[in-house]
Amino acid sequence: MHTIEPFYLWQSLYDSYKDRNSPFYGIRHRHDLCRNTIYNYYIHPDWDEFGSSTLYLKVLYVSYTESYCVIELFGEWNDILHNDIMYLKRNIVDVMMSQGIQKFILIGENILDFHRDVRDYYEEWFDELEDGWIAALNFREHVLHEFKQARLDNYIVFGGRFNEIPWRTQKPKVLFGLIDEMMRKYLNP
Repeated sequence: MHTIEPFYLWQSLYDSYKDRNSPFYGIRHRHDLCRNTIYNYYIHPDWDEFGSSTLYLKVLYVSYTESYCVIELFGEWNDILHNDIMYLKRNIVDVMMSQGIQKFILIGENILDFHRDVRDYYEEWFDELEDGWIAALNFREHVLHEFKQARLDNYIVFGGRFNEIPWRTQKPKVLFGLIDEMMRKYLNP
């Protein structure tokens, strides 16, 4: 698990540690020391912690002018045991929304499992978006199945074409343009 790194090709375009509006502003990581674990397995030190013991993330890009962000997730999303959505909502999303972010692109190819509980925080997040949306890209099929079972499709758009986007080959603005267009068609059929 320590060899799975966050996507790094956009670092020259955005660095959450240098962004004064970021929840991770000023944080410094030692790249020679793995300190966080998921179920006793050390993970790469570039994944950022936000309160969960099983779910980590990396804010890959933020555009305050276009009100969107791209967040890569890693680990086990466990709402039953660890209430991960609460930590994500309170410690990351609320901070970003206070800075005007209304469109969230969640990259989930490194989410190993999802355990559902109540939908309160998802509903709250969705309700607080003015003209925004939440799009989930490239999550594993069994995770998407759990999302559907939890009826998260009322709040987050996922699956289908959203699971086939080669996001790593795009620049963030191009990726956002593609997702934004897909969301317009999805929300206004």
